Amino acid sequence: MKLKKFEGNPILAPFPGNEWESLVTCNPGVYYDNGTFYMLYRAAGNDTEHVIRLGLATSKDGFHFERQSDKPVFAPSLDGPDAGCVEDPRIVKFDNEYYITYAYRPVPPGQYWKFAHDEVSVPACGRYAPAAIVKNLGNTGLAVTKDFKDFRRLGRLTSPVLDDRDVILFPEKINEQFVMLHRPKQYIGKEYGVDYPSIWVKFSDDILNWENKKSYLLLSGQEGTWEEKIGGSTPPLKTEKGWLVLYHGVEHGGRGYYRVGAMLLDLNNPLKIISKTKRFILEPEMVFETQGYYNGCVFPTGNVIVNDTLFVYYGGADKYVCVATCSISELLSFLLTECKL
Repeated sequence: MKLKKFEGNPILAPFPGNEWESLVTCNPGVYYDNGTFYMLYRAAGNDTEHVIRLGLATSKDGFHFERQSDKPVFAPSLDGPDAGCVEDPRIVKFDNEYYITYAYRPVPPGQYWKFAHDEVSVPACGRYAPAAIVKNLGNTGLAVTKDFKDFRRLGRLTSPVLDDRDVILFPEKINEQFVMLHRPKQYIGKEYGVDYPSIWVKFSDDILNWENKKSYLLLSGQEGTWEEKIGGSTPPLKTEKGWLVLYHGVEHGGRGYYRVGAMLLDLNNPLKIISKTKRFILEPEMVFETQGYYNGCVFPTGNVIVNDTLFVYYGGADKYVCVATCSISELLSFLLTECKL
């Protein structure tokens, strides 16, 4: 089974009229509420430092989006730990507020496609500078908003000495605890029982208190496959059959393509995988997915269910915003009949 790509893709592209989004628009967080699709998208202009911000677009049908401002709605702080960039938002809602996990760096990453893969620009630092700055590590922060216009930064969620991204909150408490997916790159080797970066789960009584909580391995990468290096992609969606979670997989050798799989987790125990796709349900095929700033990348960061339709929003080649869909009932049936563990 594969998701069906919208014929009108990409649904959002770099806009030369706004310098801050003239080079890149990708990796959107999306939430559907009261008949409106709200999209926070990652954007960057052609500056050498590569400052990354978030823009806002909305839609009534989930396919045709309109920008809501000629300025970013969320940008790096002037002097905080996220002063370098803010990117890859994932959105959930608690009560009447939207909670957004976002990746950040202390200094701008540079135009990273000019470096080796997974490398970014690092600043000149004194001998006592902390590792987070020296290595320009990717951490994750939490912001909250009621209207996608005014935001409050609640602080850091991950350790400052880990490169910990793909941090995603479950949209409700499970057994009276908040639940987080995360992907710390340093969690590899004998001590962790995995050879490649993997997806881990944490539980906490406090939405800001994660650093000293135990991480439980959920899913590890598999050598020699399309999912050697993996990470969570979109916020878990609650269905009657379980938590639907999309994740991305990257082949270590070959072309280094990013592809997408799906798994179903137990509603009361998110450490229990009920089923998991054996093959990817989304892969780079179109020119706007195979040619850009990362050639061969589909990277979902937003998903919503409206009636029986699953909308999956993803970045194409680190340059465009695209969408693909499927029947949620068909996907769940496929997971439970052909992919059950």
